[in-house]
Amino acid sequence: MSGNDKPSTTRRNLLQAAATAGAATTLFGGLSIPAMAAEMARSEKPLKAAFSNAGLQATWCAQGKQAAEAWGKLFNVEVTWFDGQLDAVKQRAAIDNMASQKWDFVAIQAFGIGTLTQPVQKMIDAGTPVIDMDTLIAPLDQINVHSFLAPDNEFMGASVTQALVNQLGGKGKVIMTQGALGHTGAQGRAKGFTSVVKQFPGIEVLDTQPADWDVSKTARLWETYLTKYPQIDAAFFHNDDMALAAYNIMKAHNRTNILIGGVDAMPPAIQAVAEGRMFATVRNPSCRIHGGAIVAGVAAIVSGEKTDKGIPKNVVTDGPVVTKANAPGMQWMEDHFLI
Repeated sequence: MSGNDKPSTTRRNLLQAAATAGAATTLFGGLSIPAMAAEMARSEKPLKAAFSNAGLQATWCAQGKQAAEAWGKLFNVEVTWFDGQLDAVKQRAAIDNMASQKWDFVAIQAFGIGTLTQPVQKMIDAGTPVIDMDTLIAPLDQINVHSFLAPDNEFMGASVTQALVNQLGGKGKVIMTQGALGHTGAQGRAKGFTSVVKQFPGIEVLDTQPADWDVSKTARLWETYLTKYPQIDAAFFHNDDMALAAYNIMKAHNRTNILIGGVDAMPPAIQAVAEGRMFATVRNPSCRIHGGAIVAGVAAIVSGEKTDKGIPKNVVTDGPVVTKANAPGMQWMEDHFLI
C-alpha cells in the first residue's frame, strides 16, 4: 500500500483487487500473482520501474502505458516512462538517460532491433532485471534479458492475411503496409503475410512499402496507391492505426470496397470490425504484455524469480483474431487491462 492509500479501503475495493489478482493468475499462469500480492503487502516502499515503448503516438503503446500503470498500482510499483517517440535516435537518448539512473527493474519495447543494446547491457551488468517487450532488443542469445514477452507475430500476420485471401476466394490484388522494418514484430508480420500469399498464385502483391507505424506516412502512401492502382482488392496493415488512417483516404476517394486487415485489435479497430469498415484484425495483447512486464519485474525482485528457473526466457503472449462474434468480450477485457 502506498503512502497515499487510506486505511478505510472498502471491502468492495479489496474484493475487486482479489478478483483482479485471480483473473491475472489465469492470464500469467506460473507467475502466481496472489502469492506475489501477499509479498507486496509486506513491502515497506514502492518498487521503482522504468518503462519505454516505441512511441506513445501509437495507440497500442499508449494503451500499454495505461496497463503498466494500472498493474503497477496493484503491485505497488512506481512506473516512470521514457517515450520512444517512434524514432530510434530519440529512443536511444531516452534509454541512455534511463541507464544513468537506478531502478528495481525496467521493461522496454525497442523501436528497432540492435538500437538499444549498449545502454540495456549497462543496466543488465548493474544487476537490473530487464524485461523485453514485443520486439527484440537484440537476439536472445546475444543479450541476457530477464525475459522476452511477445506475441507470435508471424501467426498474427498470417491469420489476418488468410482471412483476407479467403474472402477474396484466393484471387485479387493486395497491398501490405509495413511498420518499421527494424522492428522484429513487423518482420514477423511480413513473414506471416508472405507465407500465405505465396500459396495463392491468383494473389498479386502490388506494394509492400513501410510506413513506420506513422499515420501521416500511411496517408501519403495511400494517396499515391489510390491514384496509381485502379484495382486494389485488399490491404494488410501491420497495425490498426495505419489501417484506419488508410481507410479515411479510401473513403475520400470512394474506394471503400477494399478489404482491410490490421493488427492490435485496439478499440477503434474493434468497432470498425463490428461496423464493417475493417474486415479483420488480431489482438496483439498490449495489456497482457505491459502488465506481464510488471508481474515479471515484481517476481524477480520480491520472490527472487530467475530466468529459466521461474520465468522462461521467452513468453508467448498471444491474442485471438477479432470477429463480430467476440468483439464485445475483447473490448471488455481491454477496458480492464486483461488482454
